[in-house]
Amino acid sequence: MPTDMKRTIAEATQALLLERHVKKLTVKDIVEQCHITRQAFYYHFEGIPELLRWMIDGYFEKTMEEAMAQENGEAGLRCFFVLAINAAPYVERGMKSNYGEELKRLLRQSFQRYFALASRQKNFYPNCTHSQLEIILRYHSHAILGLLEEWTEEDTQRLDQIIHTIYHLMTAELPPWVSQD
Repeated sequence: MPTDMKRTIAEATQALLLERHVKKLTVKDIVEQCHITRQAFYYHFEGIPELLRWMIDGYFEKTMEEAMAQENGEAGLRCFFVLAINAAPYVERGMKSNYGEELKRLLRQSFQRYFALASRQKNFYPNCTHSQLEIILRYHSHAILGLLEEWTEEDTQRLDQIIHTIYHLMTAELPPWVSQD
């Protein structure tokens, strides 16, 4: 039952951001939208930041499952991008709300977790040290988030070319480094 109520709260929040263009997201707005009490909201979430984290985690979990189920890494990256592009209207509205900075931080963390999981499962950087891998993953998560923030319709039309280029950048053989850790 709690997951269903959490989902109801999340759907109400999406509706507020996308349909009603709410800029100042409040618990009061959310509970009115889904017809629950404030106590019911706080039973399921400590506050709006936790709600946003739960929503993003759920979306990334679904995205990861679909992306990792693809036949190869490039197809998985394409799947990830398609899902991110489809989520863009929600993210754009969320960024314009009073929780924009929190949402951006949560997205950045989720992207980094995605790339960490993908690189471990696909063994992208077998010769890198842990600290080198952390820098590479931070770099990729910021780069991908930056690309998506400035995504255009023309980019969508060139999606396969962009994915191929990004995948090559992410998986190109890195020169052997001397470990300094």
